[in-house]
Amino acid sequence: MSTANDTVSMPGAWWSPQSHSGSLGLVFARTVSATLLIVFTTYFWTVIPYVPYKWPLALDLLKRQYEILFSERTFEGLTPYFNIAGTACIHLFGATGYFTTDPDNIEAILSTKFEDYTLGNGHPWKKSRELIRRQFVRVYQQSPQDFTQHVDELLSRISEETVDGVVDLKPLMFEYTLNTTTMLLFGEPHSSMNREERDAVRDNFDYAAFGCGIRVRLADAAFLYNPSKYMDEYGEEAAAEKYAFIVDLWKEMQDSNLVREQLLHVLVAGRDSTAALLSWTFFHLVRNPDVLAKLQKEISSVPTDAKITREEIKKLTYLRCCLNESNPTLIPHTPYEPPLHQKSYSPAYGWRSRQKSPVLLPKGAGIAFSLYHLHRSEEIYGPDSRKFRPERWESGELIKKARPGAGYVDFNGGPRLCLRKDFALMEASYAVIRVLQAYPKIHLTPGVKNEPVGAERQTYTIGLSPTEGVLVSLT
Repeated sequence: MSTANDTVSMPGAWWSPQSHSGSLGLVFARTVSATLLIVFTTYFWTVIPYVPYKWPLALDLLKRQYEILFSERTFEGLTPYFNIAGTACIHLFGATGYFTTDPDNIEAILSTKFEDYTLGNGHPWKKSRELIRRQFVRVYQQSPQDFTQHVDELLSRISEETVDGVVDLKPLMFEYTLNTTTMLLFGEPHSSMNREERDAVRDNFDYAAFGCGIRVRLADAAFLYNPSKYMDEYGEEAAAEKYAFIVDLWKEMQDSNLVREQLLHVLVAGRDSTAALLSWTFFHLVRNPDVLAKLQKEISSVPTDAKITREEIKKLTYLRCCLNESNPTLIPHTPYEPPLHQKSYSPAYGWRSRQKSPVLLPKGAGIAFSLYHLHRSEEIYGPDSRKFRPERWESGELIKKARPGAGYVDFNGGPRLCLRKDFALMEASYAVIRVLQAYPKIHLTPGVKNEPVGAERQTYTIGLSPTEGVLVSLT
């Protein structure tokens, strides 16, 4: 591996005066060319730091990588890699992959140089994006009252599942967001099914999410895990007869695989992401009683009869700070973007090293970025970036410094900005308000660990959630 101080080694015959019969002009010209090449390489083609390895073909890194990826603290295990530099690379089997937490590079991938990367590019992606966008136009200004039925069911389920004053909120948040999403897409909530059907949908969804998580971890080796359970068990025709949304997708796409993919994308965004946000929000609130008390004081200003308006929720600025802190800063619900592949062999303008020198990425280079580590950057979020402190968002200066879609990526960015963002924030805000109103004495269950952020066990499927749930006491 070359370093920034390495010189370019040239064969003797290339520059030796004896080899050219004393042609000083040719010697001078080639010497100047060699000098310019070294200068160009040093300045324009920055040598990126890499993950050190000991075994041939970096097999020790491969072993360590899979140990980390299938552990219960995946992203903490990857932290030493991301601490090497803002942009670094890893060598495996003679191939080189790149990873970054540099805001400029992430902005280039998501926005300014979006077309240079194969992350949802091309006509099929744009067509499906437009189709889904049309479905969400009608819910951009969703009223909090549209969630009342589902939050009432959530509160009822909390009461049903409480034993000796203790309940695990995590599975109930996943039920809540599955209800809101199925109601949005199909016109009827998941809860309208009988118990056996509800459990089957939930279990199948969890199985599919787990499988997707395994395939994301395997990256280019995803073909090694391809279970056949859902290939033919449920056909699209039967689903299309019942659900108009699927009919619309089919009419537009005429491709069962694409229909499947679009439904999965919307369901994942609708259930897992918002449920993870709610789970982590309550996870941190009960572990930080001062923050919880401050939020409860703010929420006391809104009606308790469920007739809360959108405008009243928008005035709850500290609530939004708490959601910001739970969502992108400490535990982003989608903490890792899988490898991307650049289209062309050219300097990746917009891509920079830590020294801000341009980086040259070859065609087909695998590139990944980690929101988990981006949102722990002390350069952006301060020396206490690993602490739950919603106050960091209050002045509005942090959002300016971080820049949405660059150093702050809560609902993705650029052309891939989440279409459900407004819906999800209203859905989460309303649920937090109603739960805290119904259970003002909510607190961390005695005996449950209150560990430093990052020490908790984490379940990584499509998103990230607390492995041991969100145990709280209500009285």
